[in-house]
Amino acid sequence: MAASDVKPEMRIGIDLGGTKIEALAIDNDGQELARYRIDTPRGEYQGTIDAMVGLVRRLEKETGLIGSVGAGIPGSISAKTGLVKNANSTWLNGKPLDRDLTAALGREVRLSNDANCFAVSEATDGAAAGKHVVFGVILGTGCGGGVAIDGRVHAGQNGVGGEWGHNQLPWPSEEEYPGPKCYCGKLGCLEMWISGTGLARDYKNVIGKERTARQIIEDFEAGDKDAAVVVDRLEDRLARGLANVINILDPDVIVIGGGVSQTKHLYESVPKRLGKYVFGGEADTPVVQARFGDSSGVRGAAWLWPLVR
Repeated sequence: MAASDVKPEMRIGIDLGGTKIEALAIDNDGQELARYRIDTPRGEYQGTIDAMVGLVRRLEKETGLIGSVGAGIPGSISAKTGLVKNANSTWLNGKPLDRDLTAALGREVRLSNDANCFAVSEATDGAAAGKHVVFGVILGTGCGGGVAIDGRVHAGQNGVGGEWGHNQLPWPSEEEYPGPKCYCGKLGCLEMWISGTGLARDYKNVIGKERTARQIIEDFEAGDKDAAVVVDRLEDRLARGLANVINILDPDVIVIGGGVSQTKHLYESVPKRLGKYVFGGEADTPVVQARFGDSSGVRGAAWLWPLVR
């Protein structure tokens, strides 16, 4: 009997990153059954497919169960061409990754942007469980975003739903305009201001020293005045960016993940600042930290499939 003829007994999620691939098996209640992580075969398209298939086989061998398979990728599938686009793991671009994975596994594989998977995870059984409209934010090396509606991905007509990081920083000051050049080719994208990379660059520009985002956050938590100046700037920019999201989408909750999300002060400061920028001057949108942290992406990939009972 082919795998496509077998009713899935668990869910498998794959988080395809630029440096690592993580795979997780969960049951219908979200309980973890097994997990593996390997290095990504960088620059190798077929090698990446083989690695993902190998992880699925390994999970199924360990559990003795057949799983539905979902994967989060650092890009999206073009609705026009059916090929990967906008992936910073550039060897995936222009490839029919979902079709090739489906063929290699002998069953349908569902793919979505990794930030969308993050939003789905937190909307399903995370910090935004049960909420109607959830906006998920990943503040790491870059700045990702995803939308989940009733626990399902909202990718949009062009597959770029939630890509707020490539909108310009709203209401820039003279100092901020036109802003640094982004890898996408435009100037002043939010990603260049509120990501971990942006935080480190702003610290260097303002304070004149080299510090990583993690070090800046640690300094801030320890009461360092220089770090406090730069984190205050970050929080104001983050509030401006989220105000634009609220003006357009008005989600029930905003969930933040990624390395910068570890800054606890964000969850006190940013909600208080939103009213200054949101149209009408009122904003009571909860801004919360992700429940599952780095595991949200791989869990969300597993939740791309509906319940199997």
